[in-house]
Amino acid sequence: MALALEGIKVLDVSQVAAVPMAARHLADFGADVLHIENPATGDSWRVFQAAQEAASACAPCQFNYNWENFNRNKRSVTIDLSQEDGRNVIYKMVEQADVFLTNLRLFELERFKLEYETLSRINPRIIFGNVSGYGKTGPDKNLPAYDATAYQVRSGIPSMISFPGIPTYGYRPAIGDNVVGLALAYGVMVALFVRDKTGVGQEVDVSLLHTALYHYSFDIAGALATGMDFEDWREAPPQEMVNNAMSAIAPIMAFYGSKALSPLTGMYITKDLRSLVFVILQPDRYWVKFCRAISRDDLADDPKYASTEGRAEHSAALRQAITESFLTKTLDEWIPLLEGIPYAPMQGIKAAVNDPQARESGCFVAYDHPTHGRIEAVANPVLLSKNPATVRMPAPEFGQHTEEALLEYGYSWEDIAKLKEGGVIA
Repeated sequence: MALALEGIKVLDVSQVAAVPMAARHLADFGADVLHIENPATGDSWRVFQAAQEAASACAPCQFNYNWENFNRNKRSVTIDLSQEDGRNVIYKMVEQADVFLTNLRLFELERFKLEYETLSRINPRIIFGNVSGYGKTGPDKNLPAYDATAYQVRSGIPSMISFPGIPTYGYRPAIGDNVVGLALAYGVMVALFVRDKTGVGQEVDVSLLHTALYHYSFDIAGALATGMDFEDWREAPPQEMVNNAMSAIAPIMAFYGSKALSPLTGMYITKDLRSLVFVILQPDRYWVKFCRAISRDDLADDPKYASTEGRAEHSAALRQAITESFLTKTLDEWIPLLEGIPYAPMQGIKAAVNDPQARESGCFVAYDHPTHGRIEAVANPVLLSKNPATVRMPAPEFGQHTEEALLEYGYSWEDIAKLKEGGVIA
């Protein structure tokens, strides 16, 4: 049996989840995927399951089922992109490749000379697929991002799936990454289809934030159309009832919170009662920077907190200290101090549709509607550089194009009249 993508060569220069899943989809259909890993550290996703097991956050198993799920049907190749010789190996591979996939941030692509402009000069047929946290434009385009931060909380998802007094914040790994991976794979297939007709490749860009807004576009579309958040139209229970509910579940939430081994992952509350969610999967890399940002140099300088193991041993005390620090400033005061650290503020739906980054990175599209005038909607989350998606017409009225379509397919007006008389068409 022939494989659908047999003969297609893919370079998967990424790690963690979203892009590897996109590459896995292509590999499942027969593409030859080379997963490029750092020769010293490898893909950090290889050890993610073990870290989750240590925190009692996933099913314990000697088999690395998480790695298998995201990287089956691939071949692993080790190359150091920071070395010129390593980049030359990539360039040689690009000459023969059909698809180059990456989740390197914009400044990293520039540092390693792996931008689309560079690779397309080597191979004009290359399809360049990239996943970012927040898009290629806008003030936050280079911020570090993960599923739980850019996809989950900044897009407003927790507020869309919860009710007052019934908090639902919580996530499982790679929920958004899997959706983004599927979107990127779809975009690559569209670009390959265009290349078959034109002979020229192009860029395919997908972001976590944009795809999340698309994923929950039922409510996002409502907010764009009305300017209202849930509290503007949905009846809330009495505050006393909410307080009682929160008090009842507080011990359970505290119990699960105490199981987190890393104080750099989880939720903290600001002075103005805004929630900040941190997902720092490389805690040693960020520990000192994090402590300096919250003005706790004493924690950064304490040798017993210098290692992942040391912080895990004293996690409860550290979490309490960090909690107290975040209560000293408002969200607006914290934002500039936390730049470069993987986190996101938890937002409501109205804040999400007015998020400056969402607006500047093209998450929404405006067009004219025949009865409602100028409206806004969620733009297609798959961005193609040469053949972008467009809005050419609004959603149709019931049966609006029946006669038009039948005429195009060779029916006469007499035929149409008979079909209408027989109740076949409206």
